[in-house]
Amino acid sequence: MSNWNLWHGCQKISPGCQNCYVYSGDKRYDRSDSFIVRKTGDFDLPLKKDRYGRYKLQPDGEPVYTCMTSDFFVEDADCWRQEAWEMMRLRQDLHFVIFTKRIHRAEKCLPPDWGDGYDNVTLCSTCENQRLADFRLPIFMELPAKHRQIICAPLLEEIHLEKYLQSGKFRLVSAGGESGANARLCRYDWVLSLRGQCEAYNVGFWFHQTGALFEKDGKTYHIPRKLQHQQARKAGIDLHAEMTRI
Repeated sequence: MSNWNLWHGCQKISPGCQNCYVYSGDKRYDRSDSFIVRKTGDFDLPLKKDRYGRYKLQPDGEPVYTCMTSDFFVEDADCWRQEAWEMMRLRQDLHFVIFTKRIHRAEKCLPPDWGDGYDNVTLCSTCENQRLADFRLPIFMELPAKHRQIICAPLLEEIHLEKYLQSGKFRLVSAGGESGANARLCRYDWVLSLRGQCEAYNVGFWFHQTGALFEKDGKTYHIPRKLQHQQARKAGIDLHAEMTRI
C-alpha cells in the first residue's frame, strides 16, 4: 500500500471533520495552519525516478491512496488538479483511490478526457451520517465513474443506504469509527446494519476499524489506535473484501 499526498491542508465542512487527523497532527507539532492548502514535496511522486531511470513508485498489487492529508477536491487546489490527473493518466500501471467529502465539486473538477471514468481511478465519497449520505450519494450516482465506493467513516449514527445500493453503482461500502482522544462513539449495531444492507444487495463490505470509542453488546470499549484495525478484522464480518478493496 502506498500513499500519494499531493497537497496538505484543508477546511472543515461537515460533522465528520470535527476531529480530523490532519488538524490534530498539525496541532501536535505546534502548527496552526491546517487551513492553508499547499503542495507537498511528493506532488510529483508518480513520475519521480531513481538513478537507474525507474519509477520510484512501483505497483505492488495494492492501491495508491491519494491525497490523504487533504481533500482531492478542495477548492484551494483547483490550480494543481489537472496536473494531478495527468500523472494518474500516465501511470496506468497504478490504481489510485481518492476519498472526498466534496463529491458535489467533483464533476467540474474532472479532466477533459475523463469520459465515463479512468480505468485506474476509484472515487470514494465519505458519508458519516444519514443527512450527508442523502446529500452526497445522489450526486455521486450521477457522476461518471468506473469505480465507486462509499466510506461510512467516521460512522456517527446508523445509516440506511438501501436505495443507493440497489442501483448497482457501488461495489464496496467501508465502515469505521473515529480515532483520537476526542473520538465519538461508534456502535457495533450500526456496523452490522450496514453489513446487512450490503449483503442484501450483493455489495462488498469492509469493516476497516473500530475507532477509539466502540460499543458492542451494551459495553463501551476504549481501544488504542494500534489495535483498532486489528479488532475490526477479528470481527470477521467483511463481505467479498478480497475482490473489492481497490
